[in-house]
Amino acid sequence: MLGSGKSSCSPREQGKKVGEKTTDPLRRLGLLDNDDIRVMMKGSNMVKVRSSRWQKSRNLRLLEDGLTVWCESTKSSRKAKSQQTFAVTEVECVREGCQSEALRPLSGSVPENQCFTVIFKGTRKSLDLLCHCKDEALSWVRGLRTLKERVSSVVWLYSLTLYTWIRGYLRRADQNQDGKMSYDEVKRLLQMINIDLSEQYARALFKRCDRSGDGRLDHIEIEEFCRELLRRPELDSVFRHYSSNGCVLSTAELRDFLGDQGEDASLNHAQSLILTYELNDWAQKNQLMTQNGFTMYMLSAENDVFNPDHARVYQDMTRPLAHYFISSSHNTYLTKDQVTSASSTEPYIRALNQGCRCVELDCWDGDKGEPVIYHGHTLTSKVPFKEVIQTIAQYAFKASPYPLILSLENHCSVEQQAVMAKHLRTILGNKLLSKPLSDKPLKELPSPEELKGRILIKGKKHTPHLAQMAKTSSCASFSSSSDDELASSSKNTSKKDPAKVSSGGLVIKPGKLSKLSPELSDLVVYCKSVPFHGFQNVSEKPPNEMSSFSESEALRLIKDSGKLFVRHNSRQLSRIYPSGQRLQSSNYDPQEMWNCGCQMVALNFQTPGEQMDLNQGCFLTNGRCGYVIKPSFLCSPTSNFNPENTGGGPGHIPTQLTIRIISAQQLPKINTEKASSIVDPQVWVEIHGVAIDNAKQKTQRIDNNGFNPRWDCTVSFQLQVPDLVLVRFVVEDHDHTSKNDFVGQFTLPFTSLRTGYRHVHLLKADGSSLSPATLFIHVKVTRKGVPIKTVSERMAFAKANA
Repeated sequence: MLGSGKSSCSPREQGKKVGEKTTDPLRRLGLLDNDDIRVMMKGSNMVKVRSSRWQKSRNLRLLEDGLTVWCESTKSSRKAKSQQTFAVTEVECVREGCQSEALRPLSGSVPENQCFTVIFKGTRKSLDLLCHCKDEALSWVRGLRTLKERVSSVVWLYSLTLYTWIRGYLRRADQNQDGKMSYDEVKRLLQMINIDLSEQYARALFKRCDRSGDGRLDHIEIEEFCRELLRRPELDSVFRHYSSNGCVLSTAELRDFLGDQGEDASLNHAQSLILTYELNDWAQKNQLMTQNGFTMYMLSAENDVFNPDHARVYQDMTRPLAHYFISSSHNTYLTKDQVTSASSTEPYIRALNQGCRCVELDCWDGDKGEPVIYHGHTLTSKVPFKEVIQTIAQYAFKASPYPLILSLENHCSVEQQAVMAKHLRTILGNKLLSKPLSDKPLKELPSPEELKGRILIKGKKHTPHLAQMAKTSSCASFSSSSDDELASSSKNTSKKDPAKVSSGGLVIKPGKLSKLSPELSDLVVYCKSVPFHGFQNVSEKPPNEMSSFSESEALRLIKDSGKLFVRHNSRQLSRIYPSGQRLQSSNYDPQEMWNCGCQMVALNFQTPGEQMDLNQGCFLTNGRCGYVIKPSFLCSPTSNFNPENTGGGPGHIPTQLTIRIISAQQLPKINTEKASSIVDPQVWVEIHGVAIDNAKQKTQRIDNNGFNPRWDCTVSFQLQVPDLVLVRFVVEDHDHTSKNDFVGQFTLPFTSLRTGYRHVHLLKADGSSLSPATLFIHVKVTRKGVPIKTVSERMAFAKANA
């Protein structure tokens, strides 16, 4: 049994060094003497801008933890005395000048060098600010960027985040702000941090830390109280299991632990971990790891459940485009629903920053000859096409260097199509791919590596026999959307009047023919949109022809002709889009489409939920570059893989996945309005893959403890096609009378899952970090009775059994 019969060291002594290191974070970050940080800590009065009409005065100040910015209203009314904070770790980027939708209209009327915008990760609204002088604005811009850069590089970030988290609650619990805490204030703190300790334990802990005996905890005693709360008995038992004296791990003992984890079990690796994570100078000098150093390592990204080697581009990027799943967005311009929400450039920035590699532009005729983007025939607002292309040019390759595909849904007149082509050429410049990479006949699509840094246009392209007809026809709107609907209408019309259908499958109405601007047509190279006419003669179809399918059409094809759809997708690109009935911009399950090799499975990125969790999990791997190579059995034109019947066929590698859900740490409160409300957490582990693999299991619930709930619950799954599996961890707040509330989740590919003792760093519903909330788990993978520890072993096994 773990830790049996071994002694334990005093957490008080082990905590001293960590306390010294983390309670002075700015010193640890090397920023105590930074002039910009000094300006931020002193505080600045600014104007918060939401529009040209809504502008409010705000005081902003960097708190002493170096991680939190305090934003406070300067008005004296009780209602206006709201205080808000944001953490540096929540910041996606800082934009200088009037580069947001709120500030852009003010350009020219206010000095641009006094404005900046803080963009947050996830769906939190950006913060647009106007300073009183350019030097102050510059200090905040540089200071935030410096903090973001330094914080992202420190190995003890989790400890710092945890310290900041505790400090924030301490500040709120200290009602009289005297820097000391009574027992009643401590009880208030416990409710705030989501833990319902028994009265007896809470009083005993308070009394033990109240060394002065005055019934109040001072600064040092509060820190000791917090350290006691943050103790991890389940982690300590793992430490003691490998430690011969229960106090420290020798290099050899740490090496043994790493071996059991399935990692590099060399003395050199063990020594490097001690140098990186051990903060006790004496222990580090003697090549030992204390319990605190072990805890820091266990909570670090280096020990995450997600393989850190997969956080960089590690896959072969020289295969044809059709051999990759491609992160794709639908109605990218929308901020919310498809009927009344705003169209904006901001969703493009967010999607591109998430690694999305296919964005959609619904283009319509606009005023003064300038095309606009919006959801046609609805109340959604319009955004100029030119503005969207300018935004794409700026952000196209910030998160990924690999090709970006612009899916044009073209409803414009020929004249405004020519304007579109002009904007695409002049704004995108040499990033825009306007001709093939080679003059040789195209046998297969080029690779992401060959197309690095290029922007491709997906749309209709002139065919010679239709071009001649167009010369004598009147002008009509040309739409490249809903290719499957065009094909469907072609089939229906051909039964009634074959003369109304051209050989290209385009419906010809009397006196009208949809026309396409030659300038726009010329920009379509490798993503030519064509209606789908079946799976016959797949090998004869040009590789640059691709079709779009509604979710219902795709599901029908998967069910009726799954094997043929897989073969089709080994050579041709397919784009799937949500049903038009999803007025609230909800999403379908992308896994079913990935199972048959569809590359561009387009989702509404603005709508959080399980489907977007799966999308984020799928494209978490390969450096989040937006391209993930498909399993080999989805890339062969002669593949026999059928997603509806996978038993014994390609990709069938029976695998046992066993996960022990041990504990959770620092889960947030759900009902923040009710101080006494404490979460009752339970954990679901879900398997998403081919139909036979889909399953989920849950732990029991833990009543009134979101701070350090302990389950020790084991769940097990038999996987048949593990290369297509996504594993999703979901934490819920159990409710007897209504639907359970979502707390946090994390999704990752099975092929990126690591064995051994791991932490799962949970995410919010919008995909941003829920730090410091984590799950502590143990993972075991067995194939044909043989335990497989490392990811490389699993990949080698899969290759050998393919």
